[in-house]
Amino acid sequence: MDTEITSAHIDAAAQRIAAHVRKTPLWVVPSTLLELPWAARGDTPAFEVWLKLEQLQVSGSFKARGMFNRLLANTIPSAGVIAASGGNAGIATAVAARALGVPAEIYVPAIISKGKRDRLAGLGATVVVGGDAYADALVACTRRQQESGALMTHAYDQPEVVAGAGTLAREIESQGGAPDQVLVSVGGGGLVSGIAAWFAGRSEVIALEPELAPTLYRAREAGAPVDVSVSGVAADSLGARRLGSIAWQITQQHVAKSALLADADISEAQRWMWSALKLAVEPAAALPLAALRSGLVRPRAGAKVCLIVCGANLDPASLA
Repeated sequence: MDTEITSAHIDAAAQRIAAHVRKTPLWVVPSTLLELPWAARGDTPAFEVWLKLEQLQVSGSFKARGMFNRLLANTIPSAGVIAASGGNAGIATAVAARALGVPAEIYVPAIISKGKRDRLAGLGATVVVGGDAYADALVACTRRQQESGALMTHAYDQPEVVAGAGTLAREIESQGGAPDQVLVSVGGGGLVSGIAAWFAGRSEVIALEPELAPTLYRAREAGAPVDVSVSGVAADSLGARRLGSIAWQITQQHVAKSALLADADISEAQRWMWSALKLAVEPAAALPLAALRSGLVRPRAGAKVCLIVCGANLDPASLA
């Protein structure tokens, strides 16, 4: 697939979805506020941290941007819309469908968290468990879409979805300019490719994945997207078995680095965000901070580093 996502596509998406999504806060803080263990030793000068609080987006994650763009850019049949999702894309599809007054059918894997399952049910979507993992749910969803004729919203591998995700980067730049670095979690690659397409080399985009769900990292090793085994604390959000084709194309051009994080570091960062900052986020949203706290990413003095806090669809009891 040769799909170009340009700033013009992202501008158009931003105008299309403006009435339906929120402009989320960009919280600018000194790196000292984050109590980075390695920086406490005094071996690295301070830098500036931007927290893009996209967990406050409608639907509880950045996914609303892409799903609203997908629905608004297409004619929706009487069967409504259908999606396969580990949770966030399905929730965003259901939110968009409810706002537009059309039915939604969401196929989910058995590993979906209770918080996400409850949210889907509360939105009035028809929820179907389509197998153990996201890839299984996608197969079941595709089969059902061929029967019903509903509009398919892919969790990450459609041009409208990627352009919608790119509006997040566009918004960051409107709020604070282009940062020196952007740290972003990767599952199937819709978010990182949308962000990378907007900045197009003007900011260093660093792609972060759990060690137990390394779709982009393994694709780079192999020279093409490959199937990977998926598990771990962020599998319900970052549990794509294979990187999307659009993401592969864009990340080859505009993503500087791809790195892996241990589940222990992800969980530590998630707990710290709650205990120290009172930000309740899901594990997928904690990877950027985990990259800083673990020392995997060590910005230069004075750098402006943006952390994408991508979602908060979680069971609050998990933070206890």
